Amino acid sequence: MIGLKYSLVIEATEDPSFFCFYSPDLPGFSGVGHSIEDCVYKGRWGMEEHTGLMAASGMTAPKPRRRPRIVIQDAATLKRAG
Repeated sequence: MIGLKYSLVIEATEDPSFFCFYSPDLPGFSGVGHSIEDCVYKGRWGMEEHTGLMAASGMTAPKPRRRPRIVIQDAATLKRAG
């Protein structure tokens, strides 16, 4: 089980050892990793930390998703399409 509470989008970059990630469900949450697996790992623990910081700041975190998704996409393709 992956154990994510929110959806995660992972974007491949032109550098094969560099990926960006963010959660469309969790405002202000993003990060980088060196592999897809690294992004999932960092995303899982980063979401916990981010929601904790939100609570400590008096902000309300969104409710966890019932079925969070992981989407992997190519950042270069998105730039050309946009």
